[in-house]
Amino acid sequence: MVSDTRRILKLRLRNHLARMVGLALLATAVAAMSWQMGWLWMPNMERQMYDSALTTFTRRPGLSGDIVVVAIDQSTLDGIRSNRTYARNFGNYPWTRSLWARVAEELTAGGARAVMFDAVMDEPDTDPSADQAFAEALRATGLPFYLGVSSHPSAAPLPRVEPVQPLPAPPDSTPNPPAVPSVPAAPTDEFEEVEEEKVQPPADPLDSARALAFPVKTGGRALPQLEYEPRPGLVQHPHLVPPIAALLSEVDGFGLVEVEPDPDGSMRRTRFAYTDGTNAYVTLPVALAADLFGAAALEFSGRKMRLGSRELTVNADGSAEIDFGGTLHERYHVIPLLSVLDAWALRQEGQPTGLSPDLFRGKVVVIGGTALGVGDTKTTPFGATVPGMSKQVAVLDNLLAGRFITQAPFWVSLLFSLGLALASTVLLMTLRWPALELAWLLALIPGVFLVLGLLLSLDRVHLLVALPAVAGLLASLGAVASNHLLANREAAFIRQAFSRYMEPKLIEQMIEENQLPRLDGEEREITAFFSDIRGFSTFSERFREDPRALVRVLNMYLTRVSSSLLQEGGCLDKYIGDAVVCLFGAPINHTDHAVRACRGALRAKAEVEALRNDFRQQGLPDVYTRIGLNSAKLFVGNFGSEQLFDYTAIGDGMNLAARLEGANKAYGTLIMIGPNTYARAKDAIEVRELDNVRVAGKTEAVTVYELLALKGELTATTRETVARYHEALTLYRQARFAEAAAVLEKRLAQAPEDGPTAVLLARCRNFEKSPPHPFDGVTNLDK
Repeated sequence: MVSDTRRILKLRLRNHLARMVGLALLATAVAAMSWQMGWLWMPNMERQMYDSALTTFTRRPGLSGDIVVVAIDQSTLDGIRSNRTYARNFGNYPWTRSLWARVAEELTAGGARAVMFDAVMDEPDTDPSADQAFAEALRATGLPFYLGVSSHPSAAPLPRVEPVQPLPAPPDSTPNPPAVPSVPAAPTDEFEEVEEEKVQPPADPLDSARALAFPVKTGGRALPQLEYEPRPGLVQHPHLVPPIAALLSEVDGFGLVEVEPDPDGSMRRTRFAYTDGTNAYVTLPVALAADLFGAAALEFSGRKMRLGSRELTVNADGSAEIDFGGTLHERYHVIPLLSVLDAWALRQEGQPTGLSPDLFRGKVVVIGGTALGVGDTKTTPFGATVPGMSKQVAVLDNLLAGRFITQAPFWVSLLFSLGLALASTVLLMTLRWPALELAWLLALIPGVFLVLGLLLSLDRVHLLVALPAVAGLLASLGAVASNHLLANREAAFIRQAFSRYMEPKLIEQMIEENQLPRLDGEEREITAFFSDIRGFSTFSERFREDPRALVRVLNMYLTRVSSSLLQEGGCLDKYIGDAVVCLFGAPINHTDHAVRACRGALRAKAEVEALRNDFRQQGLPDVYTRIGLNSAKLFVGNFGSEQLFDYTAIGDGMNLAARLEGANKAYGTLIMIGPNTYARAKDAIEVRELDNVRVAGKTEAVTVYELLALKGELTATTRETVARYHEALTLYRQARFAEAAAVLEKRLAQAPEDGPTAVLLARCRNFEKSPPHPFDGVTNLDK
């Protein structure tokens, strides 16, 4: 029954809550320690699950409307190499920087908002005039151009400077960009000879420091040191490698293009600013975004980072995880650099460029390599060999969108881990279903993965998954071990001792209530049930030649009757041939034992009615079951010898229940209950008061009742029959036998099969002829 199951679960929760909480706390503590120490492969597990969730839940449809990628792809490498003019003027990759002058002119003509070049230019071109041509093109076009810088252990340190970030000039309000001054093209036949004195001198360290350093307000947080890979024989402190002197004053901003890999080599996160111990430097996307947002400095405060008009949430250490949104080609419009170069050439000839007029207008253009030959392939969650520029583009995109992925505070992940561990112990130790134990263990990690994915998708929050997954698994294993290895010996004995008598749910309830029966006996108020087959001797005569058939029929009968009683919480006492003895209220201390016994009796009666139909179809004899119920204080426990004993009850109440079962024969009834049973169950049942009787061996009379139905289930015909019977019974007790007989005769004509009416009518007629003296209204039963 549902109520019994709910009661068992509540009892288990109450009795074992302390153990559940203890297991959850222990599992969480072990998981947290393993996370801090890097045990159980937890860092690798975290990275793998994070990557899977990132690629599964955070892909964004459509192309970015803010960024266009100009790719140094394989088609560009092949196209420039195969074009005689391009090959002669620009050479092999890396091309002479006059090529970038042409690209800058075309992007300016296309209305580009700014350009971020994911590359460094820290060595002079083989043609020094090309460096100057590129610088002049930037100056002439006024195109905001941002260039990368890198660090190296062998680089000379730059002097300390007080960094100043000049605010950008207001954007041009004219709808079309101004005409781009033409930069003299290199000769189509051969490069000019360069005089020795035209070679650009190295950049002044102080100028370089002023151009590269960036104002950073750390908010008390220490900036990370520049990253590097230690190499034997090299200075172990990296410093920036300055760009060539010609570009220092023409490039609008410089930023770090550090790889920033995780321990497994994959790029997942970024730091926005670094230090070499002397000055602070920002990354390339930050350098560009600072001008777009009008930032005079990069400011950190707690988990907030402010860049001009833009405030972003970051991790506690000032880092943030990158929201890639997909692969480079899924997120951005990518066009080959060759197309831009061809467009410039066509424009010079006054021909259509072949590019959409709005391709670059108002957008940030990112230039970088995608071809394998460029040698800039890295690992991200979206691939093992992806263009290195993917990271820089994604960081810039996140800055423009105003949101990165941030890791939830550790205490939040720890609290989630504890909650999952506690849920695991409570669920498994309360329900104790073997199938659930396996299913929970299999579903736990996918469930945590789903939570991570939803948080990433909906709120761009990275909740640790390895920590709660391990905590949940450890707690689940502990709960399973507790269920299977720490079972109470006494509970196991009770299960074994009562498994033949009671429903498993009731045995579990008895165990969880910690009200185990005293096997040496105790006095308890219960309701006793006795049933017997009417005329069993005649019934068994039919099977004189086939006793096995009698056994099969009897087993079928006992099984169905017993099942009805067990469903109502009864404890089977014994079988005596065809008789069934059952106890309600022991060993389970059901306070509603009388109601349960009545329901069980009515269930058994309905089962026998169904069985009669089956027997009739099979040509077997008809059967009726007579039932007696009585509630009383009885002594219950294990009774017997050292060799054999049973759990049963003894006392006068048991004897009365047995006599009531036999008394049904005298009244033509099927279920007779005693006065105590009626008093405890009268609000739930429909009865007929039958008589005041004095059973054999007793001097005290008791009122007995016929159990008819549950409350409200009595038919109108039966209700009228009962009313007329009660009317006649009142007259009978007043010794008005003739009047009582008249009432009974009238009703018997309408209900000829009603046994009690016929019995009382016969008695009234008999007393009319021979009135008893004295008459006390009590019937003496011989059995």
